[in-house]
Amino acid sequence: MEIPHWLEKQADLQPDRPAIELEDGLSITFLELRNRSRKTAYGLIASGVKEGDHLAILAANHDQYAVLVHAASYIGAVVVCLNTRLTVHELTFQVSDADVSHLAADQEQMGKAVQVKEELRKPLALYELNDLPESNDSFTLQEFLNLDSIFTMMYTSGTTGRPKAVMHTYGNHWFSAVASSLNLGLYAEDKWLVCLPVFHVGGFSLLMKNVIYGMEIVLFKGFDQKKAAEQILNNGVTLISVVTVMLQRLLNSEIRKFPDHFRGALLGGGPVPVPLLEEAKARRLPVFQSYGMTETSSQIATLSPEAAFKKVGSAGKALGPASLKVMDGDTEAAAGQIGEIFVKGPMVTQGYYKQKNISTDYLATGDLGYFDTEGFLYVVDRVKDMIISGGENIYPAEIESVIHGIPQVAEVAVTGLAHEKWGEAPAAFIVLKAGASLTSEQVLSYLKDKLARYKLPQKVYFINELPRNASNKLVRRKLPEYLQEQD
Repeated sequence: MEIPHWLEKQADLQPDRPAIELEDGLSITFLELRNRSRKTAYGLIASGVKEGDHLAILAANHDQYAVLVHAASYIGAVVVCLNTRLTVHELTFQVSDADVSHLAADQEQMGKAVQVKEELRKPLALYELNDLPESNDSFTLQEFLNLDSIFTMMYTSGTTGRPKAVMHTYGNHWFSAVASSLNLGLYAEDKWLVCLPVFHVGGFSLLMKNVIYGMEIVLFKGFDQKKAAEQILNNGVTLISVVTVMLQRLLNSEIRKFPDHFRGALLGGGPVPVPLLEEAKARRLPVFQSYGMTETSSQIATLSPEAAFKKVGSAGKALGPASLKVMDGDTEAAAGQIGEIFVKGPMVTQGYYKQKNISTDYLATGDLGYFDTEGFLYVVDRVKDMIISGGENIYPAEIESVIHGIPQVAEVAVTGLAHEKWGEAPAAFIVLKAGASLTSEQVLSYLKDKLARYKLPQKVYFINELPRNASNKLVRRKLPEYLQEQD
């Protein structure tokens, strides 16, 4: 199924409406965004980019990021979004694994990009994001978008320790945006503040809503509570996407009562503590708690602010085109019974790059949860042992696989421990080989150029044995009990 190119459509329907406003107040219209994207597409084609090529972006939030994304869609190239917090080692793996042939980086990330190019054993064309090739030559561009075609790839850490590239089609992004509008509503005056990184699906989904809805976005490089408050109070921002730590900071801003035009905050990364919800309600800040993952192209279930206190801890119900179920083995779990969460809908990925595609049936999330008697979903364990630190998903197996490279290590297990600022942070529990010695400083020194900073263990403990069950399987939830050995 094909639809007219969404940016072409908005440039035709509302050419003079602001599309993207930046932190400095400058903005570009939908027509300007369309013209810049097409000119960049022509330049990329002239430099060798063709339909089907994998074009990676290593950059922070910037209007040129959006320009490049749309330019790739005009060519039919696949956009690979890279996390700027990753190390050269991690980035090289992803660029190689995703068969990237062209890489664009902003000035801050260009040093890493050059090192990635040097480490790769295959050709890689490099571009500076603020100096993308442009051309006035006319090439044939995609005027229609095939909803079944792959548009983007984003990496999510696998439970085996190796990240996997989640493939998103144009249809995945389209239906994700449609589902969100059916849930939150869509108003002519809407303006969404983007302060989540656009290389994550939560931020990227707002670049899609921008051109699918024809809605203005305000694009921040990162979250700044003072500037965010200013946008809400004085610049007509009606919606914002946040994680819990950002919501806390927003409530610490100068806003005593949020204005009537502000429709609320869409929050991902787990349920909100009740005291925070109470403060948000008192300040007239509606909070929409959501459940989603990279594989679902952002949110797939949402809890309305009206139900927040009635259903404390719930992720809500599935969005319009989506379905959820909880399975206990081969049978659907009864209300209140914990099982694995399965998701289905047109926003759910077809699969992972270079791996067997997911069927069109339900996707097993690896998350544990249950429904209450009214059908509200409660997530009790995020991707088994996943750590959520400041909104970033961290998989223990990835950290463990790197630590196992230290010769003195016999066994290692990683889990999340409570952290005042980030909610939780990884901690490593290491069993040394007989007669070996190792310090926490040596462990962190070994990891610092192999893992992104947010994945580095905040604490390293040395213990005699790891907790295991009768089947000899590691029981990570018992690791905190071993802290008593350190006292």
